[in-house]
Amino acid sequence: MYCSLLMIEAAEHANLPLMRTSQGIELPPFTPHRALTAGHLQTIVGNYWRRPHLDLKHVDEELLVDPSDGSRIRCRCHWQPEDVRASRFTAVLVHGLEGSVNSGYIRGLTARAWAMGWNVIRMNMRNCGGTEELTPTLYHSGLSCDVSAILAHFGERYNLTRFGLIGYSMGGNLVLKTAGEWGAQRPLCAVAAVCPAVDLAPGSDALHEPQNRAYEWHFLRGLMARFRRKAALFPQIYKTEGIGPVRSIREFDNKILARYWGFRDADDYYFRAAAARVIDGIRVPTLILQAQDDPFIRLTDETRARILDNPAIHFVEPLHGGHCAFLARAQGEAVHWAEEQAIAWLAHVARAHDLQ
Repeated sequence: MYCSLLMIEAAEHANLPLMRTSQGIELPPFTPHRALTAGHLQTIVGNYWRRPHLDLKHVDEELLVDPSDGSRIRCRCHWQPEDVRASRFTAVLVHGLEGSVNSGYIRGLTARAWAMGWNVIRMNMRNCGGTEELTPTLYHSGLSCDVSAILAHFGERYNLTRFGLIGYSMGGNLVLKTAGEWGAQRPLCAVAAVCPAVDLAPGSDALHEPQNRAYEWHFLRGLMARFRRKAALFPQIYKTEGIGPVRSIREFDNKILARYWGFRDADDYYFRAAAARVIDGIRVPTLILQAQDDPFIRLTDETRARILDNPAIHFVEPLHGGHCAFLARAQGEAVHWAEEQAIAWLAHVARAHDLQ
């Protein structure tokens, strides 16, 4: 079984009790920062917690993801020296809704992955990170084809044979959906998802609950501003007139996203884009970290059962952590517990592949 030895050794060294995943794998526990035991506090503070400057050599590379309309995405790549590049593990990092390659958790993961001696690919979703001009489309939670394009493109270009995916929130849905569609197909060999939005409909509705409206307005302001930028860049496609008020994420998905992507309505989009639909197909070692006090990520009973029934998925659900925060009672960068677990998980899987 794929047990994260790095995580276990750290916990044993600190004399901490170990948590068990849904498949019986032992991981070090998450102990929240003393001042941040509430889910909302974790979520808010985690978004603004300052990080060291990331100063790593990188190459910005654009790749075609949809030849039919010329859509391209921009990746920020950190390559190991050419003579060892193909032999090294490659981590692909996928941000969440309205994030980018410069999101704090993506930068934190990049520093950790690079320190492991890996190649690192930071993926901007379509339109994110100032790339609206690279595609005539909007972006949405179901574009696992773009993640697949990264695996195929860079795998062939550099002869890379071992990829691991890490995704947060919406990015978590994307990497799990990709894994469900790829099954046991190489070069994908490991996945880690933090607070993945695998059930899109209940998550969207949870954002509209009174206690979560501040999060919804934050996302909605960004989405509407981006839509207006797209309309200015592609006036022949997007029309801002006649849409009417958009007061929720569901309304945005119903009035704008479904219209321009050809979904029947928001519910049709939520069903077709959700990783929950293909999660039975995951065959590579996969870690899912989900806080019980996440303010707006929701799992249906059916999805939870399918996750627990899949022997490839190792499901960890601490009491605390908020949404994608997991700020721990630790010093320095160790405060970012989820990042450490995600990298350690991929590291053990990579070592297991080395021994095969």
